[in-house]
Amino acid sequence: MRKLTSYTFFFLLLLHSTPNIHAQVKPLTSSEILLNLKKLNVLGSAMHIAAHPDDENTLLLTYLSKERLVKTQYLALTRGDGGQNLIGPEQGEYIGIIRTQELLAARRIDGAEQLFSRAYDFGFSKTREETLKFWGENNILSDVVYHIRKNQPDVLITRFPPDARAGHGHHNSSAFLAELAFNMAGDPTKFPEQLKEVQTWQPKRVVWNTFSPGFSNQKPTDKGSFITIDIGGYSPYLGKSHAEIAAESRSSHKSQGFGSGANRNARIDFMMHKDGVPAEKDLFDGVDMSWNRVKGSEQVAQLVDQAIRNYNVNYPASSVPVLVKIYQELGKLDAQNKYVQQKKAEIEVLLQNCLGLWFETNPVDYAVAQGDRAAVRVSVVKRADYPLKLTRVQFWGAQKDSTLSLELKNNELSTFTFSAEVPKTIKISQPYWLEKPIKNGAFQIDDQSKLSTPENVPSLQTSFTFLIDGQSFTFTKPWVYKSTDPVDGEVYRPFEIRPEVTANVSEKVYVFADNQPKMVDIVVKAHRANVKGMLTFDVPAGWRVEPAQIPFDLPEKYQEQTVSVKIFPSAQQSEVKLKVIAKTENGESPYSLKSVEYKHIPTQTIFPMATTALVKLDIKNKAKTIGYIAGAGDEVPAALHQMGCNVTLLDEAALSKNLAVYDAIVVGVRAYNTEERIKYFQEKLMEYVKNGGTMVVQYVTAGGFGNTLKVKEIGPYPFKVGRDRVTEEDAEMRILQPTHPILNTPNKITSKDFEGWIQERGIYFAVEWDKNYTPLFSANDTNEAAKEGSLIYAPYGKGHFVYTGLVFFRELPGGVSGAYRLFANLISLGKK
Repeated sequence: MRKLTSYTFFFLLLLHSTPNIHAQVKPLTSSEILLNLKKLNVLGSAMHIAAHPDDENTLLLTYLSKERLVKTQYLALTRGDGGQNLIGPEQGEYIGIIRTQELLAARRIDGAEQLFSRAYDFGFSKTREETLKFWGENNILSDVVYHIRKNQPDVLITRFPPDARAGHGHHNSSAFLAELAFNMAGDPTKFPEQLKEVQTWQPKRVVWNTFSPGFSNQKPTDKGSFITIDIGGYSPYLGKSHAEIAAESRSSHKSQGFGSGANRNARIDFMMHKDGVPAEKDLFDGVDMSWNRVKGSEQVAQLVDQAIRNYNVNYPASSVPVLVKIYQELGKLDAQNKYVQQKKAEIEVLLQNCLGLWFETNPVDYAVAQGDRAAVRVSVVKRADYPLKLTRVQFWGAQKDSTLSLELKNNELSTFTFSAEVPKTIKISQPYWLEKPIKNGAFQIDDQSKLSTPENVPSLQTSFTFLIDGQSFTFTKPWVYKSTDPVDGEVYRPFEIRPEVTANVSEKVYVFADNQPKMVDIVVKAHRANVKGMLTFDVPAGWRVEPAQIPFDLPEKYQEQTVSVKIFPSAQQSEVKLKVIAKTENGESPYSLKSVEYKHIPTQTIFPMATTALVKLDIKNKAKTIGYIAGAGDEVPAALHQMGCNVTLLDEAALSKNLAVYDAIVVGVRAYNTEERIKYFQEKLMEYVKNGGTMVVQYVTAGGFGNTLKVKEIGPYPFKVGRDRVTEEDAEMRILQPTHPILNTPNKITSKDFEGWIQERGIYFAVEWDKNYTPLFSANDTNEAAKEGSLIYAPYGKGHFVYTGLVFFRELPGGVSGAYRLFANLISLGKK
């Protein structure tokens, strides 16, 4: 290993320009290099459009990118923020963070690129009208048009039909908007402000990808032309079938429980013509996918054929000279041409793989605070016996760079270290779509061009310039933190720019049932050494915090200090937000810190505003000891604690003990789908109810995707769970049994308790039940029949059993007062 001279670089924020960004190039096998050489000869593209992560047809994406070798993109209108989470407690924009990374992992497998719009996934929607009203039709349509103009796909492929058969208002909307955008993208009078950056573009056709021509409930309008495609082939270059690759890709959606087994048979899909020029036999009929579509590229085409014909599988570096010539010839062509740009980027990747070239910049720590210094190590190695010179290392925004002449020896690592000062003005590593609050059903992204990338363009990067066969090539890579885990080995995580201090309130919600104050703990964390200042509070009218400010002094980086304040509630019932602000000599930090850590995605760090919900309400609760069987992604135990309950999480050991000590046992969402061993305790749980206990089961799914129930019967008497739901959060909740104890003891429940609910009323309602059950509510979405299965109750022996699809798992963490009052009644059943 050789070590170069150390340098010190002082960073300045770039305001007007950024270099081309590429992630670390994935190493390719020799046969994969040949496949990518063949891709140089294919000038075609397709864009697949749907609504959510996991909607995409990963087999189709694999077929397009690895068999047809076209540029393939998946445009998901949303990041899946409204989905349920099977692996943790994250909800809303935080599950959207996870699902974004799962999509990117899927694309690294199937070879497509990932795109998004500004649409926020607000949960299940039954109609297109509701969806587009919530999102703002024109805004999201603008995003689809922008992506078509920016990427110039030859073919658009929708995943769903633009009608009720799509099964979800978001699905329906994705196809509807795609078909509108198909015609608008080529019209300069539509969204003309975009033409400062992109140009008009008209795809050849838009088709609907189905498993059969029009689904089983085919409509007369579907009887137009369609073609069939066998997308389930086998790639000898990859040693896998397309279906095997697609199953790996789909299995990336772990938060939704979409692990998939590979189907190694042939698979025929249908492409139903929707608009444009109908295809007769092939998806790309009428599309010139050769170099003929680029003026003056004859020499390029000849050289690409030569590279493929003369490729040496035993020595890929022998292709370097011809690749350099192709690159030089491309440099003589129209620099604004999409395919010229695309193929130059592809050649850069091929050169790195043919040369076995590896280079990266690794800070010694995973984060740096604004205005602090970062120690960094740069490494470069090439693993092919081919001459290569490193001539320059440039640091993004740096006041200096290094000009050097280093002949890289074969398989010998070169490294150097330096210390960099990060500007105080540099942005923190906040996902660009979360920099502003979500508004009117969409992320507030002022600069539409940010949608060109699925996640942030890293602020700190290094450019490496190599001399390859007399031609200079500059490759730019972001700084990444690298560590070695004793179990998982080498682990990468994005390098983070943090505020110098954050403040995390220990609970998301504080519930006040009377006028007594509560102690609130706040964790202050330093992200550089020697941080001191004052914690202050933005207090809503009628509330009081004592003391009004608290000093903090944190000598060490990452040191934490827990401080406590006393919060006095308002005399009146109210739901408000308390804001926490950390002040130092460098300014104010209104941020908290949230890390999302799972092994299947890179660690994601977000900096939400440092706030907590304060809820003053009239609530009584007679249940004090609660046993809780945790479900998937569950924050209800913390809410129970706020109601004055002592909560015990019931694992296998606790379930084996005496259950009679609990006033109530609550089962978390999907626990009967996900907890394998719950079936061994079902008889004991029913015996607990029979002997006088109260059991509240939150929703289970109706099956599918591995979510079958672990027991034959959940309750003491039979009932079935369907897919009924009420998605309108303000839908009328009609009380069917006004004198029932659940609606009267210890809190009187009225229609007022259903005001202010978020996202939806309920999901996975009971649809059939034994005569021993009593439904308590009736509700429905607009223009639908009433549904009575949102909450059913049955007495059993001396005890009480409840199944509910009402979304308490959203409402309680959201501080919805009526949800607290109703849940208090459920767990207080039978208590005097």
